[in-house]
Amino acid sequence: MAEWGDLVAYIRQAYRVVRDEPDELRIRLVFGDEPDTEQRAQIVVIAREILDQREDWVQIATPFARHDEVDLLEVLTEVGEAIVVGGLAVMGDHIVLRHSLPLVNLDINEFIDPLELVAGAAELLEQQFTGRDDY
Repeated sequence: MAEWGDLVAYIRQAYRVVRDEPDELRIRLVFGDEPDTEQRAQIVVIAREILDQREDWVQIATPFARHDEVDLLEVLTEVGEAIVVGGLAVMGDHIVLRHSLPLVNLDINEFIDPLELVAGAAELLEQQFTGRDDY
């Protein structure tokens, strides 16, 4: 899979797309399918980025809190100790966990694994730092 269109086709087939634009998809991932577990969801933004006006990349980003609702040092410390993939950024009013990958020669598992890790980690951070399921 080496082109944005191929990745988009895969995402449309494999995930619940809640927003579909030319260079951005939003999907809804659900966690907690077990009968005794609370079901929670995470909205994930998958966007096409062009690095240096020549290289196609895909960015996976998901919000988990508003920056004015949490202790940023505490969040950064937790991410530094517990999160394997992704980095934190403030986008607008939100803190997001995000990860970027080059599209050239991208195998599907190189997309799926980071997608699931970023979404799952953001879900845990949201639960830990806000106690809610807003995103």
